Amino acid sequence: MNTTIGQRVAIVTGGSRGIGRAIAERLASDGLAVVIAYGNNTDEADKTVDGIAAKGGWAIAVKADVSDEDAVNELFDKAEKEYGGVDVVVNSAGIMILDTVANFDLTKLDRMHRTNIRGTFVVNQRAARRVRSGGAIINLSTSVKKLAFPTYAAYAASKGAVDAISLVLAKELRGRDITVNAVAPGPTATELFLEGKDAETIDRLAKMNPIERLGRPEDIAEVVSFIAGPARWVNGQTIYANGGMV
Repeated sequence: MNTTIGQRVAIVTGGSRGIGRAIAERLASDGLAVVIAYGNNTDEADKTVDGIAAKGGWAIAVKADVSDEDAVNELFDKAEKEYGGVDVVVNSAGIMILDTVANFDLTKLDRMHRTNIRGTFVVNQRAARRVRSGGAIINLSTSVKKLAFPTYAAYAASKGAVDAISLVLAKELRGRDITVNAVAPGPTATELFLEGKDAETIDRLAKMNPIERLGRPEDIAEVVSFIAGPARWVNGQTIYANGGMV
């Protein structure tokens, strides 16, 4: 499948649902060809591709475990074969498991960190080797690092690693004209975030920022669109997209 001459190409991991899907849809609407990497939910990935295609965009879905370097290599191979190269990589894949430090199941800790830390490292390593000049690498972090909510220690720690990887890689790519940034959403109305929360909790979280609403996936996608495209002078930053919560 060939894109139009000069069309930029994006890989979005975790692109089948939630914030990742909104990012994939926004980049497609910006004119990029999008490769949606997903873990298990083929139906949702296909729906995302079909939705983009229905609006005249370019997209394919590729199943890939972000913590598996061979699978990520194949993901980049597929993007290059289908569209000719890779210009933007958005690593939105991640899992969130909550419990207190005292009670946290260490097996679950290892599973979460394998995706959130190793997965981020693997995707960024391959992106550093294969993204074209003028490109952008963007990792999804979290505002909860600053908020320090109880039960979020393990998740926040994994996202602190995401920030570190992003900011160091930005300096390591000196001279390549490739930007690297992290985007740290606040509470955002996704299925993952809303699961298990009662209406009172959701309302309380919504009012913690001056705008007094939860974020929408489209809000985060807007920030990603900016640093994936025109914002070439924003580099080596963690951008907090949370309505002014912190």
